[in-house]
Amino acid sequence: MSESSEEKVVVQRGLWFEEFEIGVRYVHAPGRTITEADNVLFTTLTMNTQALHLDAAFSDALPPFNQRLVNSMFTLSTLVGLSVTQLTQGTIVGNLGFSDIAFPKPLFHGDTMYAETVVTDKRESKSRPGEGIVTFAHTARNQHGDIVATASRKTMVRKKPT
Repeated sequence: MSESSEEKVVVQRGLWFEEFEIGVRYVHAPGRTITEADNVLFTTLTMNTQALHLDAAFSDALPPFNQRLVNSMFTLSTLVGLSVTQLTQGTIVGNLGFSDIAFPKPLFHGDTMYAETVVTDKRESKSRPGEGIVTFAHTARNQHGDIVATASRKTMVRKKPT
């Protein structure tokens, strides 16, 4: 590169408040394959001693799944995490709340989670001039296309710096 040419720099970031449009669907990549280690570590770190997550002999003998289930809080956390680089990396101020959380089907060790998000609402903040509130509808599917989690998340997002 010669000294007279300028280097183009692209910094990965989420979207500014102004860039979000209601009704747009974002498909997040890559997916995330959930391992036994993921489930056991998250479950023990969060002090969730539920045998359905930790005790293979107990879970294997328990219908209807006859195997350990992935901790639903890990499922929710991963669902949100899969959206971060595309939507909120470096632009979010914070999460304001979650609602309408559901787990229609369980995840199992070895399943791969894929996520998508639809912007369902946005408005400028009334109390914080450089920020706005964006509401997301997150959906997680397994490798078979089955919905394994849904959640609505309200966030405070920065406006584009002037």
